[in-house]
Amino acid sequence: MNRAQNPDPGASPEDRGRGPGRAGVPRTVAARLARLACRWPIADAGEVEWLARACGNRGPTAYLPRARPDAAWVLHAMYVHESGPGGTTGDAHSSPHRMAGDHFLPDTGPPAGPADALVVGGRVGRTDRPGPEWHRLRWAEQCHRTGEPPVPEGLLPSLWCFTDLLQTGSWPPGIASPSEGSMDRDTWQRLTALLVRHGGGPDLRCLAYYSPMVLMGCEREHPHVREGLLGDASVLYDTPDTEFTPSNLWAEDRSWVLATDCDLMATKVVGPPALIESLVTDGELEAVRLPWAH
Repeated sequence: MNRAQNPDPGASPEDRGRGPGRAGVPRTVAARLARLACRWPIADAGEVEWLARACGNRGPTAYLPRARPDAAWVLHAMYVHESGPGGTTGDAHSSPHRMAGDHFLPDTGPPAGPADALVVGGRVGRTDRPGPEWHRLRWAEQCHRTGEPPVPEGLLPSLWCFTDLLQTGSWPPGIASPSEGSMDRDTWQRLTALLVRHGGGPDLRCLAYYSPMVLMGCEREHPHVREGLLGDASVLYDTPDTEFTPSNLWAEDRSWVLATDCDLMATKVVGPPALIESLVTDGELEAVRLPWAH
């Protein structure tokens, strides 16, 4: 599979028009669908079976593999308004979340906090920086004032890491939460760029699996898998057939795997130590090793 042999149907001026396309589909959406079909066509559903066997489950939310042989969690980006956490008005991020018990490991209990509380104002699915007046807020910066690490021991990266912010049942209006279930655009672009550099190059064949949860319950019996080149990963971010990045993305040679569970606010990356070290030490990403979730 070579990108030079696959001209991009989404690049023509006609496809970039704003009028209706075939079958009444808006031309911009039709162009993105055509580009997706060209760059990342549907693959054999059996391609994901090895991951199911390795993880011991059917991947309803994502397959979370153990270290191969190393692992790190890339924390999804969070932003703060320039006037501070409480310095803006309105509810620009109004998806309600319920703090349930699936955000921590099976052998641990939930921490003290608003258990089973409805949390308003969090972001779900693909997201962008809210605007120019919003600046990156690292998990480590937010957690520094509480004396806790970004992800407390025994937890997975989720709402439970921010119980001090959520005592009122809502994210502060001046904080745009990490996205749940999907990487944000900044994180996706940086992580895939580092994979190109340290994980096999732009022409590495990869596979992408979307769980039934991110496909609104579809494809439960037949896993939804696509195949493409790592250098074309940007195409997957704006695909119109889902609002999430892939639940799993992996190299054809299985040297590394990404996993984004729809209940979590981080993406697990497993692979060789050199690759994982490049993520943990990168100045743009915020990636941490979690020994209890290695």
